[in-house]
Amino acid sequence: MFLAELRIENFRLFGEGALAFTLSLKPGLTALVGENDTGKTAVMDALRLALGTRDQELFRVEETDFHQPPDGTERCKEIRIRCKFDGLTLQDKAAFVEYLTYEDRDAAKVPALFLNWKAVATEKVIGQRRFTSIEVRSGKLGDGPAFEPEARARLFATYLRPLRDAERAMSAGRGSRLSQILQHTKEVKERGQDYDPMAGPPSDLSALSVLGIGDLTNDLLGRHPGVQTARESLNIKYLKELSFRGSQLKGAISVSPSKDADVRRRQLLEKLDLELRDETDPVPPPNRGLGSNNLLFMACELLLLGSEADGFPILLIEEPEAHLHPQRQLRLMRFLQDKANEPRSDGQQVQIIVTTHSPNLASAIALDSLVLLQGGKAFPLSFGQTELDRSDYGFLERFLDVTKANMFFARSLMIVEGDAENILLPTLARLLGRDFTENGVSIVNVGGTGLRRFARIYQRKHPDKDGTISVPVACVADLDVMPDCAPEITGRVKSGEAWPEKSDRRWRVKSDFTSEELEKRREEIRMKAAGQNVQTFVADEWTLEYDLAFSGLTKDVWIAAYLAKSDEQINTGRKTRVAVALDAKRSFAVFLSRNLSKEELASSVYAIFATNSATSKATAAQYLARLLEARKGKRRFSGEKLRGILPRYLLAAIDHVTQKSEADAGRKDEVAPGE
Repeated sequence: MFLAELRIENFRLFGEGALAFTLSLKPGLTALVGENDTGKTAVMDALRLALGTRDQELFRVEETDFHQPPDGTERCKEIRIRCKFDGLTLQDKAAFVEYLTYEDRDAAKVPALFLNWKAVATEKVIGQRRFTSIEVRSGKLGDGPAFEPEARARLFATYLRPLRDAERAMSAGRGSRLSQILQHTKEVKERGQDYDPMAGPPSDLSALSVLGIGDLTNDLLGRHPGVQTARESLNIKYLKELSFRGSQLKGAISVSPSKDADVRRRQLLEKLDLELRDETDPVPPPNRGLGSNNLLFMACELLLLGSEADGFPILLIEEPEAHLHPQRQLRLMRFLQDKANEPRSDGQQVQIIVTTHSPNLASAIALDSLVLLQGGKAFPLSFGQTELDRSDYGFLERFLDVTKANMFFARSLMIVEGDAENILLPTLARLLGRDFTENGVSIVNVGGTGLRRFARIYQRKHPDKDGTISVPVACVADLDVMPDCAPEITGRVKSGEAWPEKSDRRWRVKSDFTSEELEKRREEIRMKAAGQNVQTFVADEWTLEYDLAFSGLTKDVWIAAYLAKSDEQINTGRKTRVAVALDAKRSFAVFLSRNLSKEELASSVYAIFATNSATSKATAAQYLARLLEARKGKRRFSGEKLRGILPRYLLAAIDHVTQKSEADAGRKDEVAPGE
């Protein structure tokens, strides 16, 4: 059995009807990702309310839990949470027989279990709290029998809060979580023999049960001279003097005084502590860190879920990455995925639902197991829910690393194909007054592989039915068609030499296309990742460096390229940045004096990269970003004027992910190239 569907209405940010929250789930591990305030904690709290939790912690419905519509009208009066369980085993059917609903599937009647939890705010006030009535019923429409406490107890979830105190939970004390875990462990209840004080202890003490150990301990303590002396002194010197005639008070010292076996067992287990030790160090350190204790805590909870013979095995973990360094996070997530796929003795799997803000964890979880929460809705990223093909999932699992997984926590997303764009675009956006950090934009560098695959994660297969993800996604791509002068200037062919036939060369020039064919090529590139809130922005002319030089930053890109070519000498002190920049300005002036066309001048700038492998585009982007930052605030280089000289496709991409206003659209201030 597993939780197959969750529906939440009128709870916190979730509304009702079309605004209700619905989430389809699969067996195994599910991770809820998304930026802050998208409802991840609300989903977990809804499950806690509907299912109840094993720690039986009191969790009340507050007035603020009732949804208030965005228009500020009165709060709703009724919260509804529906859980659907599917894949019922024979044991599950027997346990919930009176609560089952039979659905028509493929010409057969298939049993499913629906749990409908409802909270109604009444006018009755107790103290200073408004009374809330709670009802839990079965049936698809909540019209079946009410769940008895014993039936609900079989559905209790194990819940680990985000700021959990693992050390306290694993320490001895009344109601400790460790004692609860051990109480529900089958071997603790059933294994071992009782202690018979008349026969004495067995030859092998390890054969005793937990209660037998407690009874033997009581017997030994009762015979201890020190304990006997203290007990007699207490009874004769004190309690006798405080007793009435005929009603003598006497004290008895024992480890677990109750006569009830379950109570005695609990009292014994509450005296146990769990310590974490290294294999090579038998002595525990004085203080374990929060991260290590959290691992210990989660291991114990999974031990309980994996060993129980009855009950629904579901584990809810908020922010499992808490207090863990990145390598531990990756190890933990691999462990959780393995445990979620490992069947128990009864054949059932532990279902695990986690929320996370960690790109480390998100990168380690199969894309098929991720659910993106956005705008109060759930968007599973499993196959059939996105525009991704089967082959895309295998590709993305290989290349979706931690640097790219930050895409799942962004308000907007920029996907680029190179380090230069990755370095430069945030600076350009900041200079334009559209700072990526302020606008919650994540930039993902896919390195020339799979740009469209990453974009299609955000495109839904059935948008009319499921809605669309309202995260603006901009893909920045090269046109990869050079001007006719570029092959000779960049050294692809020698001056005056005949060009290879078009079919024999990989590079393309504008003369290879008619204007209609060139526009068709641009549209084909764009349409590989376009639709819903995803757009691809194709270079106006050729590629990033060329387009920047062509559009108006010719001198800046030239200087940046010279600085990149001399980067090693600059870093080792053999040259200074100022001297290299002055040399670059002199050589640029020579080029300007030749009266070159814009295409020839921009191609000459690009040739610095093409003819010298030591000139890194990424390093040049770093220097260009510094040059532009240094000119920030100067009278002739405001953000508005920069907008007039940047390539149009970069402006459009930046505007898309920062939601450019209409007022900005009309700004066309010009500035002279190189200023």
